[in-house]
Amino acid sequence: MTTLERIDLPITGMTCTACANRVERTLNKLDGVRASVNYATERAAVEFDTELLAPARLVEAVAGAGYGASLPADGSTDEPVEDHMAPLRRRLVTSAALAVPVVVMSMVPFLQFTRWQWLALLLATPVVTWGAWPFHRAAWANLKHGAATMDTLISLGVLAAWGWSLYALFLGDAGMPGMQMRFELVSARDAGTNHLYLEVGTAVTVFLLAGRWFEARAKRSAGAALRSLLELGAKDVSVLEADGRERLVAIEHLAVGDRFVVRPGEKVATDGIVEHGHAAVDRSLLTGESSPVDTGPGDAVSGATVNTDGRLVVRATRVGADTALARIARLVTEAQTGKAQVQRIADRISGIFVPIVIGIALTTLGGWVVSGASLTFAFTAAVAVLIIACPCALGLATPTALLVGTGRGAQLGILIRGPEVLEATRRIDTVLLDKTGTVTTGVMSVEAITLADDVDRASALRFAGALESGSEHPIARAVAAAAHDELGTLPAIESFTNRPGLGAEGRVEGTHVVVGRPALMRQHGLTVPDRLSQAVTAAEHAGSTAIVVAWDAEVRAVFVIGDTVKESSRAAIASLRRLGLRPVLLTGDNEATARAVGASVGIDEVIAEVLPDEKAEVVRRLQSEGRVVAMIGDGVNDAPALAQADLGLAMGTGADAAIEASDLTLVSGDLRAAADAIRLARATLRTIQQNLGWAFAYNVAAIPLAAAGLLNPALAGLAMALSSLSVVANALRLRRFRQGSAG
Repeated sequence: MTTLERIDLPITGMTCTACANRVERTLNKLDGVRASVNYATERAAVEFDTELLAPARLVEAVAGAGYGASLPADGSTDEPVEDHMAPLRRRLVTSAALAVPVVVMSMVPFLQFTRWQWLALLLATPVVTWGAWPFHRAAWANLKHGAATMDTLISLGVLAAWGWSLYALFLGDAGMPGMQMRFELVSARDAGTNHLYLEVGTAVTVFLLAGRWFEARAKRSAGAALRSLLELGAKDVSVLEADGRERLVAIEHLAVGDRFVVRPGEKVATDGIVEHGHAAVDRSLLTGESSPVDTGPGDAVSGATVNTDGRLVVRATRVGADTALARIARLVTEAQTGKAQVQRIADRISGIFVPIVIGIALTTLGGWVVSGASLTFAFTAAVAVLIIACPCALGLATPTALLVGTGRGAQLGILIRGPEVLEATRRIDTVLLDKTGTVTTGVMSVEAITLADDVDRASALRFAGALESGSEHPIARAVAAAAHDELGTLPAIESFTNRPGLGAEGRVEGTHVVVGRPALMRQHGLTVPDRLSQAVTAAEHAGSTAIVVAWDAEVRAVFVIGDTVKESSRAAIASLRRLGLRPVLLTGDNEATARAVGASVGIDEVIAEVLPDEKAEVVRRLQSEGRVVAMIGDGVNDAPALAQADLGLAMGTGADAAIEASDLTLVSGDLRAAADAIRLARATLRTIQQNLGWAFAYNVAAIPLAAAGLLNPALAGLAMALSSLSVVANALRLRRFRQGSAG
């Protein structure tokens, strides 16, 4: 039996997308491995067959390709970035200090003194060797494996400029006293053969080091939201012992079932159920909700939320990797390591980009020489081609936008499953909304009980409550809770059969009991008396749900169950309409109840009396009509429909199965977040498209300009650095996305 495991490997040594492509190809050549490498996050998402190879083999494969990898010790993404930025900053500052005099002497003729060229060489040599060493080292490592990357272009350009200058100084007349140079924006075709290019080698090195440093900072900013999410959890917890004493322990030692204390101002240590105390819990860091939520005994709380004003005693139900916080972080990380289809196309272009650029540079050199231009001019144009080409911008276009967009979404309680979701949000035109738990609160309660003649209330509650205690349906729980509140202990169920979408039946105290919709009674050949039938009709017209109770082959009572519409639902529907979407209410309730709820929130299209296993079929039917369908739900019975829909949105307060089947998860359970989620996803997609458009346009325009001899190599280096920075800066705009904004 195949056993698949997923692991995220931090990758070091990558300097451009060609590197990421190479690592990805290397991993995918291994048997039983499927990998996706993200240059922006510097991580490889790897799924592998544990029966075919061990995780250590993945690390070995990456090392064999000339890069570094390590098995993750925890979820932190902080340390690798810090380790990379500090030496890069030192290299940049030192190189800049040495390069400035070289550039100034080359640009300003009246500052040139006798044999100034030799001082320039002395200052420039450490820059083009030690300063540019990261580029040379990466180029050499790739050359040993028969590959060429962005570093190959940079290394060739810098070394060519320096080498030409050495030739001019030692073998030409550039080293002669009084020989002067000018820093030219555009090379002259009739220039001599003895120009120095020391300022080119140093300026290009400094510009590119600066670009790398700012890019690293920007990528760190892009990932800040996820890092802050991972750091939300409490570090220690006050465990309540059996004798009532408290013991402070590290969070890693907390186990399921432990009881712990949360005081005002403290974070809830892990997911659990409140056993004692009342407090207002601030869930904003986890769900994006602006107001604290009143919490008391029996309520669920999540780790990393903050107790604002009371003492709580909580029993731990999930710890470690099973908590809501860990699950959110895992979903965000998985989304950030994915690749949209358009990015895969860009990656393929990047993979052949460098050899093509080298070919263009050689053609430029030969073409200008053959056409009669000076060797200096031909050399300048060829170096400019090498330096100005930028596959990095192509590679950063999607992952940086995805990094920022998903991170911002996590801060707002919106989890985007992956890049392919973004395209779906642009195309949808219809939104199906499950009623219970999505449009309504899902918290049912018994509002009224109508009894047949000669039937007492206690009997109706005893039989209905006992049978419904065997079901997890919200209506069943409401009936069971009402019976328990009035009667206390309920009799045991002797047999139980669930009738999905209709109700349930079974034996209680030797009596056959049926509880459910009138349709279930008809299936058993039972007639609902007129007075009880009128109660059913009145409840449905009022927007409530009526269930019928029968025992001993007679209908005995009607329970009216109420479910409150969420305060935010009407505003949420209006927001969805403003996005050009058509809302449709989907429910198993009767037509009258469904239309009453729909009218209260502004939905005029209702599909009612749909059984759980029919919801996915409704989605398929709408799709066959040409609609592109989004489905919003929260229950286990919504999972097939969420999976079938073109875009599935799950309420985070709902069942795990629904969340796993969805494309977007709304952690807070607030329906208004659905419109925000679609807006954010569309904004992220727009940013990706803008980035790719700029990256392609830059290379298409810049390379011909360089080949035509219209760009000085130093300015080409600056332009190349700025091209990558512009892509990252554009992605960072997504951090300003606000709930309820235009996106």
